Amino acid sequence: MIDLTVNGRFFSQPTTGVQRYAREILAELDLLVQDRRMDSHVAMNGNVVVPAGSDVPIMSAFKVQRTAGTGVLWDQFALPFAKRGVLLSLGNQGPIFASKHIICIHDLNVALAPSSYSAAFRSYYRIMLPILSRTAARVVTVSDFSARMLSESGFCAPEKITIIPNGHEHIKRWRPNNSTFSSKAAPARPFVFTLGSRAPHKNIGMLFSIAPELDALGLDLLVAGTSMSIFSTLDTPPLPPNVHVLGFVTDDDLAYLYQNAFCFAFPSLAEGFGLPALEALAFGCPVVASNTTSLPEICGEAALYADPRSPRAWLNQIDRLRTQPETAQHLRAKAARQVERFSWARSARLYLDLIMSVSGAAPTRATVSNN
Repeated sequence: MIDLTVNGRFFSQPTTGVQRYAREILAELDLLVQDRRMDSHVAMNGNVVVPAGSDVPIMSAFKVQRTAGTGVLWDQFALPFAKRGVLLSLGNQGPIFASKHIICIHDLNVALAPSSYSAAFRSYYRIMLPILSRTAARVVTVSDFSARMLSESGFCAPEKITIIPNGHEHIKRWRPNNSTFSSKAAPARPFVFTLGSRAPHKNIGMLFSIAPELDALGLDLLVAGTSMSIFSTLDTPPLPPNVHVLGFVTDDDLAYLYQNAFCFAFPSLAEGFGLPALEALAFGCPVVASNTTSLPEICGEAALYADPRSPRAWLNQIDRLRTQPETAQHLRAKAARQVERFSWARSARLYLDLIMSVSGAAPTRATVSNN
């Protein structure tokens, strides 16, 4: 019998890419643990420990344990006392002193793009991430790029790192017909869509700078997303009339925007994975992405690329899609194959085998891939 405790603090946080990853992996693990019990495989006791007040979905195989406290102190002083067996932390944070701890560190953006984060957040992560990388039994990350960053930074040895990427299947639950944009709120003109906070590393200001040229091409620019308190934000001048800042949008709204956009622009300067780009590909939306960090690895040949510091390069690639519609068709065909490389179900199987390995049981279902 294997005991597994999941650090569920992500349930108390707004859902961005990290929290999406944690929720989807846990949901798939819940199904796998249930299947193993039904199939008389290695039995596992699953327990998700969450701060009191967290909104947690109903699960089949995992029990939920609520404890007092919240925030970073909860990780260090509440979670360790509730832990049994292997501890799985899926959201960058966890206790320093915990045996059999598996932690997923999604990126080193705090080092790659320090100006994007508040001083308090930078200080905390610069202290905690190296310590967690060294004290954890295994470190998971989401891309080859992030694995190289962890290794080259000296945080942990390459052989300690396991790459377990994001998946795409969550978009199948989204319903674009339920979006507010599917009625009278639908955009009047073709639009370039982008998603992200106004944190400097998201580089949204570069797209704002080419908005007048996009307007001349007959294109609007729609920007969705909010800035969390951990981010420092851009001061932007008054925006051109073809720029529409949407703020927070629902998943159904995202589905509509991906499905109906002329293209999705993702000019980020630093990404550990880049889940929005994968979501756009899954909806058949042509993607123009930065030619840096993890994005060429995730998008492969299914996207166009541009230097994130060259506004002219972005305008040229977007105009290429306008003047060469066959290019968009080719990208859609490649996208259908590219997204199949990334599956929450396969990633959860890798986690399950990693959990069994750390617990002392032999992996049986999937081979864990190391950097």
